[in-house]
Parts: sequence; C-alpha cells; structure tokens
Amino acid sequence: MAEAQAQQRGGYADDGPATAEGGVRFEVDGEIATITLARPEKRNAQTFATWSALARIGDSLPEQVRVVVVKGEGPSFSAGIDLRMFTPEGVPGQGSFSSAARSEGADFEQRIRQAQAGFLWLRRPEIVSVAAVRGHAIGAGFQLALACDLRIVADDVSFCMKEPALGLVPDLTGTKPLVELVGLAKAIDICLTARTVHADEAMRIGLAERVVAGGDLDDAVREKVAQLLSTNRDAAVATKRLLQGAQARTLEEQSVAEGVEQAARIKALFG
Repeated sequence: MAEAQAQQRGGYADDGPATAEGGVRFEVDGEIATITLARPEKRNAQTFATWSALARIGDSLPEQVRVVVVKGEGPSFSAGIDLRMFTPEGVPGQGSFSSAARSEGADFEQRIRQAQAGFLWLRRPEIVSVAAVRGHAIGAGFQLALACDLRIVADDVSFCMKEPALGLVPDLTGTKPLVELVGLAKAIDICLTARTVHADEAMRIGLAERVVAGGDLDDAVREKVAQLLSTNRDAAVATKRLLQGAQARTLEEQSVAEGVEQAARIKALFG
C-alpha cells in the first residue's frame, strides 16, 4: 500500500514516500490541510493505495488543523476507480477485485472497512472538510466529495454514481450523505440511473454550496476557508457536533444536547 506524502511549509513532516500508485499529496499550512489527488494522467482515478493513503492522513492529522481541503490535480477531481482494478492483472502490487473476491469473506469485508476509513474521518467534528470539485467526480470521486462537509464546484463539474452500472454498490460511505442532501427519491434516481448531475442541478438539489467558473474555484475555496477560520474553534466543534446529531434526535433531545454544549462553552469562556 502506498503512503501519503506530508509536507508542512517551512519543513517536512515525513509520512513516507509518495508513490505514483497512491497518488495523494498532503500539505499542512497552519490550521489548513490540503489533500490533492495527484494522478492527473489518470484523471485521479483511485486504487486501494489511494484509500490507504487517505486513511493514513486521517490517522496522523496534526491537532492544529481546523479545515481540510480536498481537491484533484488537473482538470478532474476524480474519475472514480482505476479501471485496472477490474482486470485479472489488477494494479501492480495491489491486486484487483478478482483477487479480492477470492479472499475469505471476513478478510474482504475488513478490506472494505479499511478503504472506508479513508473517507469517514473527513466528517470529524473537530475539522470542517471542503471539497473543491472540478470536472469528473465519478463513483469513488463522487463519494469522496460526499464525504466532505461542503462542496464548492466549478461550472464544468460532472457528478455520477457509476457503481450500479458496473454491477457494484457505492460502498465508500457515500449513500448516507447523498440521501441526507437530496432526499431518498432523488438519491435513487441518481444512483440507479447512473446519470450525470451537472453544476446547475447540483446547486439546485443541495449537492453543492456554491458554483463558480473554473478559473475562480481556488479563490472561492480560499474565501470559504477564511470564513470558516473566522469563528471560535471550540464553538465550531461543538456546533458541528450538534448539527451532526440533529437528525437522529427528537426536538426535545436536541434541546437537551444544545444545553449541554452551551453550558460547557459558557463555563470555558466565563468560568
């Protein structure tokens, strides 16, 4: 499995050598971390090594980081799974779906959970994750964007949940946020037709927080990051916890949770 390269301005945090197969670049600048899928020649297609690299970043994320930006190098965010994974030969050093299918059931399920770990950590309350999405965001790429709290997209974006058309299901944690964002009926439509969702529809149905011209994407992300960093860190963490738990609670339960969080904040500020 490939490892992510971690770079910190003014020095390097050595997290192992970057590899062509992993294709993930990791940079930290103060409270901001940037993850770049860096295989533009493959439209940032993902492999087992990509998911391993993402998980390693989550495991070693510096405590000072408040905002994580996820983007793709080149004209595409991520075109999904590397097609070599569908061949008997697979990806050199990583195998293929064919070889994985011959694993014991528990072993294969564990490998899926390991891949999912690279996506799950992006929802932690102590950070806000922002996907900067341009061009193709297909399958695993769509799910990586869905793993982030916010999505700012270029006007050429193409979201597509391709897995059902390939005989698979979306298993990189994307189904729950998709339903929560667009509703069950729309999620069924998007997944079971494997159709493309373009920028205007993405904005209309809640997949995107903002749509900008491709040349303005980086500036729009920087503006959003600055806004996110302008709030009190501890209050932001507590508020995100409240928002994440809101759907699973009754109004009364949510009110109690708000009181608990607010009591902690007031004691921290004025106690």
